[in-house]
Amino acid sequence: MSCDLCGNTEDLRAYGVIPKELSISICGVCASTIDSPQDHAKHWNCLHESMWSSVPAVQVVVYRLLHQLLAQDQLDMMYLEDEVKAWAEEGLTVESTEAIVPMRDSNGNILLEGDSVTIIKDLPVKGAGFTAKQGTTVKNIRPTPNDPTHIQGRVNGTMVFLKTAFLKKL
Repeated sequence: MSCDLCGNTEDLRAYGVIPKELSISICGVCASTIDSPQDHAKHWNCLHESMWSSVPAVQVVVYRLLHQLLAQDQLDMMYLEDEVKAWAEEGLTVESTEAIVPMRDSNGNILLEGDSVTIIKDLPVKGAGFTAKQGTTVKNIRPTPNDPTHIQGRVNGTMVFLKTAFLKKL
């Protein structure tokens, strides 16, 4: 037996798929991140495979997670029967249906927490007394709260805020 979402075989538990009284098997990692998938977006790359499950309860959970992750390309590829799609949409919260603006680099690519980016223009760093040079790689970026146009990252060992318009995803 394995996790219906990521395939992990350890620390399995039942996860109820509301509002119906059905459940799927998920692992501890999925269980700990399922309520806030945006915070652990890299883990949810597993949905690219589980979205093709023939089990309606799994399809519903995958649909809801992809919706929260703003993964419109994958949602467009999913085929759900009308009743399964209605079930999936019934469980979406108002919060998850609000338009969340994703972080995007200068080319329009979506940036996720933990990604690496390159600076595309020399940028003076206010308060630090140096210039972040073009071509500098910034690893393990983090989003800033409530502002998708800025990220946090380390440049020359200093934590700085950078505008996403001056970054290119690696």
